Formats: sequence, structure tokens, C-alpha cells
Amino acid sequence: MNDVTVPTLQMLPPADGVARAAVLLLHGLDMAPQTLAPFVRTLRLPAWVALSAAPLARPGGGRAWWPVDDAARALRLASGPSDFAAMDPPGRAAARACVREALAALRARAGPGVPLAVAGFSQGAMLALDALLVDDDVAGEGAVAGDGERPAACGVDALMLWSASRLAYDRWAPHLSRLRGMPVQQLHGRRDANLGLAAGESLRDALVAAGARMEWVAFDGGHEIPLAAWVGLRRWVREAGEGAGGAAAGAR
Repeated sequence: MNDVTVPTLQMLPPADGVARAAVLLLHGLDMAPQTLAPFVRTLRLPAWVALSAAPLARPGGGRAWWPVDDAARALRLASGPSDFAAMDPPGRAAARACVREALAALRARAGPGVPLAVAGFSQGAMLALDALLVDDDVAGEGAVAGDGERPAACGVDALMLWSASRLAYDRWAPHLSRLRGMPVQQLHGRRDANLGLAAGESLRDALVAAGARMEWVAFDGGHEIPLAAWVGLRRWVREAGEGAGGAAAGAR
């Protein structure tokens, strides 16, 4: 059962006191901000990191971004890995509102001109794309990238997608051009028994065709966040921070 509660946002400050970047991290199904916070702290990022809690409570203390029928999910998993391209789950509008509010709070905390990325795992990764592609209130101007190009989505300068699939793709497809020029790190396990590798590859191909600047990694693992994901996030923060210049000086 998924009880609606007030969403919360946990903010982790930059390790050295100066924000050279900002990251919104969206957890997966049956996870919560406190699941990921210890990993973020070990990275000692020079960035504000916002960990948003999904609005739906789940058994065992985890959370969900939209309602999940556990019996149907068990049957799906028993039949093999899935691709969610045709799935249009209810509750996505409320989940996108959480992302919109979290981005506004993170941008206010980090300050203007600070590069901002959204990273997500599984349900959180699909929500990140759903928000950027479907929510017109999220779409807007981003910070200028290091090469002078400006990604077309949401004040967001990069995406990290971990173990993701297309979702409600008929709704996404008309808006994929928003991701033209957007740096995207996408990682997917070759042995993912939940969202199959083929689902990740189909998402990759769609984003590449839309003009996203794709960094694709197929790793030896399952439906999980590998070490390579955290390494890639840390690398983006440090590289983005190098180009942030004086904007970081006042973002404390």
C-alpha cells in the first residue's frame, strides 16, 4: 500500500564549504534519501546535494515515486526483464511536482550560475527524464556549458541515469529535442533482471538520436548502483566546478 505523505528534501552541504556544483539525487523504488546519503558523504563533493524523498510510503520503510502493484510486479519479474516504454503509471504528475520543488530549492541554496545535475536510480532515473521531458514548468534555461552550448532543459546541465528504461514513451518522444547537447551518463547492468539491458540500450539509442552527449557504460552486475556511477558523478562535479568560476565563490 502506498500512503501519500508530505515529501521531504535532505540537503548535504559541500565538503569544503564552497559549492562548485549542485546535484539532485532521486532514489529508486523501496529506497529513501537515507539509503544514499552515506555514499554521497564518502565522495566529499564540492557541491550541494539534494536527496528528495518520494511521496509514497512503502512497506519496510522505503518509498515510491508512483504507486506500484506488488502482485503485478512479482508476476512481471517472474517472467523476465522488462522495458517500460509502453507503461504509463498513475501518479507521475505528483512525482514531477516533487522534482520541480526540489530543483527550485536546490537552485536557491546553490546560487545562480552553479552547474546542476540530476542523478537517479531506476524509478528515480525514469522520473528525472519524465520531469525534463513532460513538465513544461521544469523546462527552462540551464547554466552555460563549458563548450558554450546551453542544454535546453530545466536549468539542468547534466543527467546521470542508473538502471533506467523509457517510460510512457509516446509522451516523451515529442519532447526529446530538449535533451540536445545535454551530457548524459547512463549505466546499466548486463545482468539486470528487472529492467533488461535491452531496455537500457533502447533508452540510450533514443537519447543519442535526440542529440544528447552520451556516455554509456554496460557493467557486469544487476539492478544496482555500481561504483562506476559514483565515480562518474564525482568526476562530473569536479569538471563542472572547474568551469563555474566566480559563481561558486558566493555559493556557500
